[in-house]
Amino acid sequence: MTIVIEVTAIQYILAVISGVAVGFSLGLIGGGGSILAVPLLLYFVGLATVPPQYATNPTLARQYLDLVDHVALGTTALAVGLNAYINSYMHFRKGNVKLMEGIFFTIPGIVGAIVGGIVSHITPGQALLFFFGILMIAVALLMLRPQKQPQPGTSISRPISISIGKLKISDISIQKIIPAGFIVGFASGYFGIGGGFLIVPGLLFSTGLCMIKAVGTSLLSVGTFGITSAAVYAYYGYVLPLLSVAYLVGGIGGGYAGSAIASKMPRGLLRKIFAIIIIVTAIYIMFESYKGLFLIFH
Repeated sequence: MTIVIEVTAIQYILAVISGVAVGFSLGLIGGGGSILAVPLLLYFVGLATVPPQYATNPTLARQYLDLVDHVALGTTALAVGLNAYINSYMHFRKGNVKLMEGIFFTIPGIVGAIVGGIVSHITPGQALLFFFGILMIAVALLMLRPQKQPQPGTSISRPISISIGKLKISDISIQKIIPAGFIVGFASGYFGIGGGFLIVPGLLFSTGLCMIKAVGTSLLSVGTFGITSAAVYAYYGYVLPLLSVAYLVGGIGGGYAGSAIASKMPRGLLRKIFAIIIIVTAIYIMFESYKGLFLIFH
């Protein structure tokens, strides 16, 4: 029997609302919000609820959940990738996007995202969600760390030494940027995420960019990794494009709203509260999916 995921009109509306929540949190605290896109799609939109036609058969119910878990990752990857490309335009206009560094980081990351997507496909959905919960906790802990204020114009790597026209990149950073890009791309492909919280540190580690330019440049990689991951997931039938569009529409509106009030609220406190919400959500996801770990060893 072929498993089919049917999305109702109400669920599309809930997906828009979820997109608003994700976009709002991103605009408000500046990162980490997209990590909630998957649990919102599964538990708020309700894709994780097994339909009656499958619920009475344990085998079909298990197959449905495995399919839905992968679909949630693929669908949100597409939404996050498109949203990142839209946001990168604003950073590009402000001069915060360094094309050469972004290209050198993104190319090996594309390979990593493809490999990660393939490995994700052969990982049982419930086990994949358990690992995703661990990732969520790691993100939350990073958000709880004190935020250092970067000094304007500071750089963390050696001076740029290679020029290609007007585009430049450091010779020594090539040895770092390729493996860093691949590793971050793999994580993006495996978990179906844009990976911005990984890409920014990766760029800081492997290039001579200051923080604001690393953030702007990271959106190129976030968008490309998200679209690449979504393409791999779509190949296996794990993407619902209309749900991605619903998320995207809600995310754009929520992002504007979050950005509009960000300067009026204590962002440090908001990050801590949001990190706690992520940890609680991660624990719930891990509790719901821990049985999937046994499928890996059988």
